[in-house]
Amino acid sequence: MGRVAVITGAGSGMGLAIGQRLAGAGYRVALLDRDGPSAARAGEEIRSSGGTALAATVDVSDRSQVDEAMDKVRSEFGPIQILVTSAGIDRFVKFTEISVDDWDQMIAVNLTGTFHCIQSAVPDMLAAKWGRIVTISSSSAQSGAARMSHYVASKGGVMGLTKALALELGPKGITVNTIPPGSIVTPMMERAKERGDLPDLEQIAARTPVRRTGTAEDIAYAAAFLCSDEAGYITGQAINVNGGWYL
Repeated sequence: MGRVAVITGAGSGMGLAIGQRLAGAGYRVALLDRDGPSAARAGEEIRSSGGTALAATVDVSDRSQVDEAMDKVRSEFGPIQILVTSAGIDRFVKFTEISVDDWDQMIAVNLTGTFHCIQSAVPDMLAAKWGRIVTISSSSAQSGAARMSHYVASKGGVMGLTKALALELGPKGITVNTIPPGSIVTPMMERAKERGDLPDLEQIAARTPVRRTGTAEDIAYAAAFLCSDEAGYITGQAINVNGGWYL
């Protein structure tokens, strides 16, 4: 049977594409998302295509929900060997207008949620002396982004956490890498564009060396490789999937 992979934020966008890609490669995938119906639909689609999947409703900022979901995965599939943390939120707010509650929620979901998921899943990898962890950060953590300081800070924290864990877990047979996506067309990005927070896709594509915006599948291809046996000598890296984006 294929290895067990847990993907958070798997109800749509990049998380969904990663789950589909891993399922297509023979992994048994657990799709976690705070939007339970979307995760359930994704699981049904994978199963109808011949894959193996389960879905769970999870708010990654709630440790009890994370632990319960991981236990469900272990009960139905066995030990967790792969984790991809794609769950996240974004907001566009001037720095002077960010409330403490806004800041806390951004950190709770994007950074602390990543911490919860890794800490809950990693004991299985330690026991197996093999594991793959891929975090989804953001190119904005490398370049900065106006009106997104709390988002950028949270994703910068994810990048730092990734590098620290790569050093700590590498001797245990576990690799930890991050993918900072560039401009990827997802439902989240579409909503931001509709609100007027982002320019038209054509403008974004014109500033990107490959002259197009990215797709969720572009991220999934990279994540699938990082989850494979072939990527065993890659750890602590930011694999930039951004079309050569520059500012």
